[in-house]
Amino acid sequence: MLLIEELFDMGSGYVLDFSDRTFAIFFTEELNVDIDDPAYAVDGRSKAKRLRCFLRVVDKPLLIRTLQALWEYREAVRQRRGQSEAVPNAEGRFLGLINKLAGQTVSTQSAHQPTPATDRPKFQLLKAELLQIASLPPHARGFAFEAFLKKLFDAFGLSAREPFSLHGEQIDGSFQLEGHTYLMEAKWHAQKIGVAELHTFHGKVEQKAAWTRGLFVSDSGFSDEGLIAFGRGKRVLCMDGRDIADCLERELPLNHVLSVKARRMAETGQAFARVSDLFSSKR
Repeated sequence: MLLIEELFDMGSGYVLDFSDRTFAIFFTEELNVDIDDPAYAVDGRSKAKRLRCFLRVVDKPLLIRTLQALWEYREAVRQRRGQSEAVPNAEGRFLGLINKLAGQTVSTQSAHQPTPATDRPKFQLLKAELLQIASLPPHARGFAFEAFLKKLFDAFGLSAREPFSLHGEQIDGSFQLEGHTYLMEAKWHAQKIGVAELHTFHGKVEQKAAWTRGLFVSDSGFSDEGLIAFGRGKRVLCMDGRDIADCLERELPLNHVLSVKARRMAETGQAFARVSDLFSSKR
């Protein structure tokens, strides 16, 4: 609750910039909730006190939906006013909170589901390991990068699989995200990836089930010409080394980053969008 208080400035007695009327409208339209219900006023009638009570008593799925709706409203207000982010690492901490709440919800259903790890020491360890890979010789670096990616994906509950071969075809791994299976291609090359490598991997994805998607991870990035030639409307997301570094530096949970990347691709058809563009709030 302390993080929620900080993110939404509830300690001041105000909740974002709602009036009593717009506060009620927001909860009705966004969540189909009557926030004026006396059940949420046991601690007092102010907006902050009703919100605190509501967040304390509702179930986890509704709590998560409420926080996500409030965050979107918060960011819309902040950006409309042209205000810089006042809370250190706000977006990463918020997404980490959502991960923890979602992990608690899942763990009550099945002991076999991993709880996402989003604590700061975890990010620091992953960041240190990524830096160590850069000092390895080229051949060892590629294998170490694949192993690192599996550890990274597992840290955020994505059920990663190690590289495997299928009828002579090498797959660098796979993972699960929001009910979709993604095949993965991982490259640590000096040169940026061009259209030939992108088309080759997309061909592997197309030969699998219709619901299969792909993630191409290139530490050195992708050439502008290659991305243009690759075109739109494909089933492959792209992620570069700068994206991974931004995730770890800003403590952005990877599952949320990939989800936002997938949504942007669905909306625009573009395979590559930088994390720095998708998550604009600063530390």
